[in-house]
Amino acid sequence: MAGAITDDGTDDITTVNFKITESFLEAIDDTWQGRGFNSRSEFIRYALRDAVEHPTFDRDELVALLEAEEDIREGRTTSAEEARDRFGTSDE
Repeated sequence: MAGAITDDGTDDITTVNFKITESFLEAIDDTWQGRGFNSRSEFIRYALRDAVEHPTFDRDELVALLEAEEDIREGRTTSAEEARDRFGTSDE
């Protein structure tokens, strides 16, 4: 388990406060209880640790994906042969 480590090798636990809506808190509670976590805090630590250790797409990457999907729908694509010709590569 990742955590802040102090000079003596022990985990340094810090309390963090943040604000969320009641409805989001209810969704969090339903989720942690449904997934077998022992507490809300354990679930939130797990979710935050997972987000830090296994980051997914950032906003710019998601925007690029959405633009690419739009290009495909609108027919603004390039064939593999056209791309090879444009960039001077072969299919071998």
